[in-house]
Amino acid sequence: MEFGNQTFLNEFILIGLPQNLQICVLLFVLFFVIFTLTVVGNSFLICVIIISPKLHTPMYYFLCNLAFIDLSYPTSSIPKMLLDMFSKRRTISIIGCLAQMNTTLFLGMTLCMLLAVMAYDRYIAIRFPLHYAEIMNWRTCNIITVIIWSGNFLLATYPTIVKPFVFCRGNMLNHFSCEVLGLLELACGDLSFYKITMFVGSFYTLLTPLIFIVVSYICILVSILKIHTAGGRSKAFSTCSSHLTVVLLIYGTSLIMYMGQTKSFSSKVKYIALIYVLVTPVLNPLIYSLRNNEVKKAFRTMLTKYSAP
Repeated sequence: MEFGNQTFLNEFILIGLPQNLQICVLLFVLFFVIFTLTVVGNSFLICVIIISPKLHTPMYYFLCNLAFIDLSYPTSSIPKMLLDMFSKRRTISIIGCLAQMNTTLFLGMTLCMLLAVMAYDRYIAIRFPLHYAEIMNWRTCNIITVIIWSGNFLLATYPTIVKPFVFCRGNMLNHFSCEVLGLLELACGDLSFYKITMFVGSFYTLLTPLIFIVVSYICILVSILKIHTAGGRSKAFSTCSSHLTVVLLIYGTSLIMYMGQTKSFSSKVKYIALIYVLVTPVLNPLIYSLRNNEVKKAFRTMLTKYSAP
């Protein structure tokens, strides 16, 4: 298939940000504060988990993985966006754009799978408390981690390696970062391979983990209702509420973005992406810190230990 007036591009121009200087200043301050809080909050959570021996359990091991993703995901695009706020020509190279796209896809898919594993971990802890250490042993946790990270890396990079993008529909990308849905609008040729791959990937990393999480929480609810003491039920609910809140935040935006935009790219997606990239990563450490008594106790212990003369 031939393409009329095909032009091979070296870079993209990101036009998703406003041009008004006053608005850019306000957005820069807002996004910089949120990004700083994200870095500090997730770094704090990782440090507390690593330093506190009482938190060296599978639950907090996976939570540490989650905090690392929340730290890495916005770092892959927000610093570039902040620099572009005051740049006259907001460009990014083709290679840099594809690297950013694959990185965000990889981290996003890994995050969704990780949330499913965390739901399963909570189910085992509540349903089989006496056998929890045996079922969720460190060997099992390490195997799960390797499979999730390596499997999603291959899934995220496979399409662009097997069939690299060819761009011939201009270089104006209506986004603040290299979102795969926006890049598909600029790609030429038969895009059925990418759309099928994206649908399969969305099913594998969004719908399948979500179904798994829903089933896990139904089983958790049934197990909690069987607990006779009010204190036991309250403790079981508290260990799950933080994770369930994070699940709702992440899947709410992810499903809207990737399952609802398979036909055409909408400029509204970039605003949804801001919630996914900026808001969720900064809220996750707050949710797990403020609503988790063990994390708060570990933090107080750490402060007492390191602030003592």
